[in-house]
Amino acid sequence: MATPVKIVAILAAKPGKAGELRALLDGMVIASRAEPGNLQYDLWRDHADAGRFVLMELYADEAAVAAHRASPHFNNYLAQINDLAERTAMTLDAIDVA
Repeated sequence: MATPVKIVAILAAKPGKAGELRALLDGMVIASRAEPGNLQYDLWRDHADAGRFVLMELYADEAAVAAHRASPHFNNYLAQINDLAERTAMTLDAIDVA
C-alpha cells in the first residue's frame, strides 16, 4: 500500500516582493492540483503578516512527489523562489496512533 506524503512550506516574502510571491504561488495551485498523485494543494496567508504564506500539500506517495518536482510549473517555481522569499519546507510522514 502506498504511503501518503505531506509537505508544508512556509514562505516569507523578501521586502517589496509580496505581490510577486503571491502571483507565483497562485500559479502553482491549479497546476499542482491537476497532477494525478496530488491529493491536496492549498495556499494560506498569515493573518499577522500578509507577506507570509503557507503551502499545504498532500501526495499519494513518493512517486507523486517526484512527479510534482519534475513538473514544468515546479521548475518555474524553483527558478524564481529564492529571489522572492525565504523558504522553509518540511516533508512529513503520517504517524499511526493506536
